[in-house]
Amino acid sequence: MNERPDKRLVAASFSKAAGSYDSVAQLQRDVGQQLLQYLPLSLQPQRWLDVGCGTGFFSRALTDRYPRSEGIAVDIAEGMLQHARQASAAQAFVAGDAERLPLRDASCDLLFSSLALQWCADFQAVLDEAHRVLRPGGTLAFSSLCVGTLQELRDSWLAVDGFVHVNRFRSAEDYQALCAGSSLQIRRLQVRAHRLYYADLRSLTHGLKALGAHNLNDGRPAGLTGRARLRALADAYERQRQAEGLPCTYQVIYGVLQKEPGP
Repeated sequence: MNERPDKRLVAASFSKAAGSYDSVAQLQRDVGQQLLQYLPLSLQPQRWLDVGCGTGFFSRALTDRYPRSEGIAVDIAEGMLQHARQASAAQAFVAGDAERLPLRDASCDLLFSSLALQWCADFQAVLDEAHRVLRPGGTLAFSSLCVGTLQELRDSWLAVDGFVHVNRFRSAEDYQALCAGSSLQIRRLQVRAHRLYYADLRSLTHGLKALGAHNLNDGRPAGLTGRARLRALADAYERQRQAEGLPCTYQVIYGVLQKEPGP
């Protein structure tokens, strides 16, 4: 499925959430740390890109990991870039889109992107752009969300009405097919489930809003959600409660791909 929210809505939503993002981004930190561990130990990039850098948390981590490298933080949300600039998370900050990177051909050695590419409608274009901007032997490392993410919330809303309340994500099979058909060589491609638990529905929905990752899809209901529907949603979600709390599952695909070495 290629339906994705309007990039302008995505940029505006994440810009608005920039101030609250880090306070609720435990999943993002966990996933990004896992992606860092998947980077080849032999990799020593002269220049790296953090695409979808957000507030710059992993730009700082890449700067620490590769202190002699030049780092470029890229995001479509200017509000996020402002936070990354204030944190001096990289050497350069660029407003840009993973589907149309504003960079020269063969200009970097590592393209790192954690939990950003799910907002791209054309993942083939993302792969093509990665191949274009990477130098021979360069690495694309990404994590993204798959079908099955927020399934508990989706199922609970289905018990209430027919509107689209949960963001749509690409299937793992689509990611696998696109990566296999790309000009990049697959070094790692796997899906892992990450599960968070919340005390109540309000905590879950507040966390999604603070991240800027609330519902941005076409078909979402207009206006405020009435109290009766929220109560019905809470009742439906309560039926899934576990000892740890209300479960919220994220299906995350991790990919490490490499551009063919030069002659």
